Amino acid sequence: MTDNPGWTSPGSTEPADGAPPQAARPAAAPGPSASTAPEAPASQGTAPQGTAEQPPAPDAPRDIPPPTQWGAPAAPGQGGYGAPGYGAPGYGAGPGYGAGPGWGAAQPPYGGHPGWGPPPSPKPGVIPLRPLGVGELLDGAFTTVRKYWRTVLPLSLGFAAFSQTVQTSLDWWARQSGGGLPEMTAALVPAVLDLLLGIIVGGLLTIVVSKGVLGAPVTLREAWQGARPQLGRLAGLTFTTFLIFVGVMAVAAVPPVLVLITSGPSEGLGALAAVMMLAALVVMVWLWILLSLAAPALMLERQGVLTALSRSRRLVRGAWWRLFGINLLTSIIVGLIAGVAVLPFVFLASVFGSPDAFARFAGERAVELSLPAMIIIAVGGTVVATITIPINAAINVLLYIDRRIRREALDIELARAAEATAPQAAGWTAPTVPGQSTPPGA
Repeated sequence: MTDNPGWTSPGSTEPADGAPPQAARPAAAPGPSASTAPEAPASQGTAPQGTAEQPPAPDAPRDIPPPTQWGAPAAPGQGGYGAPGYGAPGYGAGPGYGAGPGWGAAQPPYGGHPGWGPPPSPKPGVIPLRPLGVGELLDGAFTTVRKYWRTVLPLSLGFAAFSQTVQTSLDWWARQSGGGLPEMTAALVPAVLDLLLGIIVGGLLTIVVSKGVLGAPVTLREAWQGARPQLGRLAGLTFTTFLIFVGVMAVAAVPPVLVLITSGPSEGLGALAAVMMLAALVVMVWLWILLSLAAPALMLERQGVLTALSRSRRLVRGAWWRLFGINLLTSIIVGLIAGVAVLPFVFLASVFGSPDAFARFAGERAVELSLPAMIIIAVGGTVVATITIPINAAINVLLYIDRRIRREALDIELARAAEATAPQAAGWTAPTVPGQSTPPGA
């Protein structure tokens, strides 16, 4: 069994842009081998020894009985044209219409499952293995946090607590010291720490969600062992993406700067700068969605930085608006959860620390808070981040999985991997080839 079951990218078999997805080749249909196949009766005729049996012509009818069998009595318990039950008192069945072995008898459901329609998709873990709807994506993210809380919550809690502690300490120090350097330090240092720690936390949560899809248990140590080889590349991907966004902003700033140098300040300069910044914002949103699946592709497929960026572009193509809508909806839901969760802490800060805490919460940075109020709000921020960080990470990974299921039939490989890695946790059994001791994909 591989270290990365089911996640390997198709490589050269990846469908070209605009081509339909190709499902994995199914296992061979079970059947008797050549050595155990029964000999054909002599009355049916056999091919001469040493010559290959000729297949039937393409247009030749198959499974048609000889003319002498037309209208022959059927076997007991069977219906059919010419059988005694057709139109006879037994037609329709025994003591009541639809109850018995005749026409109209109760038939087994399609596929052996209750109700009409195809059998349900396997669900070894937090999501069913098929293309996902918006509700299933959100449910899978919350189910991951709930099912793997022993791994997820300590990880996000540690990150949030450290980040809020550093932020609060530097804010208090900058307020006591005054001056531009402390304020700049209080603004830049937490941002850099959040970026570096966010890379580690994001990589670990990606491994947790991937295990959750397969229904396999995972500990924090196992998540670290799975993510550690790719954390350096993930840092490179984050830095490369940051440079791309900075480059977009720099390009947007070129026309206003040139106008300012050549013509000096003018009335149209502000309008030009606003238009260019708006265009840069549109391009950055487009790039944000286009490259949003690069991180899970890098972590789960063991790809390099540039390959992961290319994979994200291919997976997003044709579904940009869908991914944009899901990300926007997720941001709104997570924002509402964060706002509701932090309100009690802001209320406590206004009661026991600073009456203007709600003004600070509304975005007025000029409002100064007392140390107790800052500590209370930091605790609230820690609680909120502990919940929202894993939800955002899970949504991103599940979107990546959904796109691969739609384009590359990844659900087939995941079903086999789930059967091979965690059959008890999955709660179902994938079909296997008779005589094969190891499940497919192992």
